Amino acid sequence: MSGIEHLPGWAALPVALLLILGASIILTGALGLLRLRNFYQRIHGPAIATTLGAGCLLLASMIYFTVTQSRLVIHELIIAVFLLLTAPVVAMTVMRAAVYRDLRARRHDAGATAGDVYSITTRVEENELPPEPR
Repeated sequence: MSGIEHLPGWAALPVALLLILGASIILTGALGLLRLRNFYQRIHGPAIATTLGAGCLLLASMIYFTVTQSRLVIHELIIAVFLLLTAPVVAMTVMRAAVYRDLRARRHDAGATAGDVYSITTRVEENELPPEPR
């Protein structure tokens, strides 16, 4: 396999641009993970940005190896499809687990009750009737 110094200019430019773009998107997601305050805000940085950044890196890898090996290299497409299918599902599952944990612990300040989607109810005394449904 030839080295990067033998890569033609027409292929080196998109590879370099995709690598820079992908790395900057991944860095932005990592900074979002560090900067944001609670879990529900932090999950968005890595979940969204890392998928797009990894897609740019995989596309750069496809171009590089296709040019250097003089044949179509599409192994990265399998990785990209797997990543695009699993990353949103994993992020949603982790968020739902956090909401369930916060509701079970009756944490009012955790963010699970923001937007009035979920509400935390208190237990009713044994001798009282349950509240009427709305």
